[in-house]
Amino acid sequence: MLVVTVIVLGSLLLALIYGVAIYNSLVQIKHNVSMAWANIDVLLKQRHDELPKLVETCRQYKEFEQATLEKVTEARSRVQTARENHDVAGLGLAEGALRAGLGQLFAVVEAYPDLKANEQFMQLQQRITALENAIADRRELYNDSVNINNVRIEQFPDSIVAGMFRFQRAQLLRFAEAEKADVDIKQLFGGHA
Repeated sequence: MLVVTVIVLGSLLLALIYGVAIYNSLVQIKHNVSMAWANIDVLLKQRHDELPKLVETCRQYKEFEQATLEKVTEARSRVQTARENHDVAGLGLAEGALRAGLGQLFAVVEAYPDLKANEQFMQLQQRITALENAIADRRELYNDSVNINNVRIEQFPDSIVAGMFRFQRAQLLRFAEAEKADVDIKQLFGGHA
């Protein structure tokens, strides 16, 4: 009888230790997702602060296409709103529109040699391009963290612990389909390609 009690208590203790290990691992993964999001958030904020300078530099050239600048400004606002609301899906759509607007702006600049030669514009363009690349890298890291989180909370026996403590699926950061589409050069240059 004593041997059976020791075996049962030992088994319960091992199960408890195993459950605690799973719980701690899931907590670590959840915090990795939060940390990856925070890294993206910092870069988005930095880019958000740079875009008005770029738009203002372009506005100094009276003949520069105002519609292009308005697209970038509007998309910037949508990105900021989605970022502040932690709306991952909305951020993906807004990012796609912003990236498309910036692509169009940088393409249109080709028709303005004075602006293209402007040192401030060139520095801003390089800074924003570097931030875009960093955001893409951080998005990949974030999506990897989200994937690990989502797989772990669905795997057995982790799913039992995840369900008991209400661990939630995280949402992948996906950019709009327009971001993946080929650039229409003819449209960018007003149908003159």
